[in-house]
Amino acid sequence: MSYASQGASYRDLEVLSASQDRLLLMLFDHLLVQLERARIGTERDDLNIQVGALVKARAILGELLATLDFEQGGEIAVQLADLYQFMLLQLVDVGQRRDVVMMRRLSTIAQTLRDGFAGAVEQVNTMKLSA
Repeated sequence: MSYASQGASYRDLEVLSASQDRLLLMLFDHLLVQLERARIGTERDDLNIQVGALVKARAILGELLATLDFEQGGEIAVQLADLYQFMLLQLVDVGQRRDVVMMRRLSTIAQTLRDGFAGAVEQVNTMKLSA
């Protein structure tokens, strides 16, 4: 088995065994990587990298949007849906306009969301341990 296929097997196992909290953070991590790749592709005038990364970033946001639970999440789920939809629309626009500044703003939004979810997970885990 090659090193690349061993790495892919490890990643598959990591995803299959991850908790929902960990999967969410992994999605945000992957979104951040794809936004950075799109920015780099745009700056290098490499359409293959730019378009491929934007397609993957949109797919991740689509997944995040599809997994929202509006019954349990209430107003927060509605606000997240609005934010994810905004980001999706901006990703279409930045690809056409090649707007590196907006790509950085979207990365900042994604990083803020990821940090917020990580903090919430940490608080919940701390509360579980102290209970």
